[in-house]
Amino acid sequence: MTGSIVTNGAQNSSVALIAASLINKGTTILHNVSKIEDVFRLIEIIKSIGVNVEWIGDNSLKIKPQEINLDNLDYEAAQRAGRSTILLFGPLIHYLDQFEWPHAGGCKMGERTIAAHRYGLEKLGVDVETKEDCYVVSHTSFNGADFSLYEASDTAAENLSVAASLIPGKTIIRFAPPNYQVQEVCFFLEDLGVQIQGIGSTTLEIQGVKDINKDIEYTIAEDPIESMMFIAAGIVTNSTITIERCPIDFLRLEMLKLDIMGLNYEMSDEYVSKNNRTKLVDITIQPSTLKALNDKIHALPYPGINSDNLPFFVPIATQAQGTTLIHDWMWENRAIYFTELNRLGAEIKLADPHRVFITGPSKLKGARIVCPPALRPSMIILIAMLAAEGESILHSVYSINRGYENIFERLNSLGAKIKTIHE
Repeated sequence: MTGSIVTNGAQNSSVALIAASLINKGTTILHNVSKIEDVFRLIEIIKSIGVNVEWIGDNSLKIKPQEINLDNLDYEAAQRAGRSTILLFGPLIHYLDQFEWPHAGGCKMGERTIAAHRYGLEKLGVDVETKEDCYVVSHTSFNGADFSLYEASDTAAENLSVAASLIPGKTIIRFAPPNYQVQEVCFFLEDLGVQIQGIGSTTLEIQGVKDINKDIEYTIAEDPIESMMFIAAGIVTNSTITIERCPIDFLRLEMLKLDIMGLNYEMSDEYVSKNNRTKLVDITIQPSTLKALNDKIHALPYPGINSDNLPFFVPIATQAQGTTLIHDWMWENRAIYFTELNRLGAEIKLADPHRVFITGPSKLKGARIVCPPALRPSMIILIAMLAAEGESILHSVYSINRGYENIFERLNSLGAKIKTIHE
């Protein structure tokens, strides 16, 4: 592959800001929104409960809440959507005293609780009861609070920041991961007039207001996970490609690991995204001879390696000399899906549901594989197929379309040969 590609708006930020926009009674226009299946499902959901939503231009979304009512909730969209639907709790509590909400769908990689959301909302005066097929959310009054998150959850930090923004008084959220999408929600709330101290740290101090009614335009920053995907694709295909508009603050540790592994690359001077906050660079990946790291590669809350970026080290490790240990402690079963690359000729041994040993370099060959029901594992199979000799067939690519906009066409623009067929 060769050429250059521009990083799109962040997937996780797009869904978070669509949900957060419901806190505003005025008109919100979001620019640089990801046109992905998770966003489409979320739009179907909020339309069904009384929100006016329309696309304007290529990637801009106009949102204005009307009369919020869950009587016509699109349950099918809610159940197909990822965990982004839980982000609607934050704004919905300010419209409804009580409501029921279906359990979220999304990636199938083991159990994930909503404990961080539930315990945080309880501190703000909201009760969340988990039933067999739904959550029951209710409250009689709100109060600001000072509390720690049950776990370092990005979605919980976003959800609770939005909820606290319309609770007059001070709320302090401790142990809040300062990841890119959390910061972006805070930037958006600030533009709506909410005072927030500590953005970029693990403690957020939010001064809630009585009402938000403002016409606003906000441009979503670029996606570090998509940047990392293109970086991995360039590495495993031994290509020279430039990935433009990479959010470098959320890729620094990933690039350091790759640098130590022997990656040849060039990085431009920093410049600023259209949100006037996020630092960007252009990264040019060049053919390299990689060696395995002596230490394990694992994810941690920001500024550690992002858990969504960790899987991209799997196909990279298949092309590195030596054995790499990748420890995916956050997800119960995701590491099991990494072994699907063995069908392409990789040498990956599963130590337990969280750890794999990858020995390389491996000469990959074409194969027929069905996408697992998980976004990142599906994407790394596609990346490995780009490096495999011969033809590969990948079935059930909805998992990939959930998180990547026009990804097959964009990879083809770099020289990949991907043909989509209807199954």
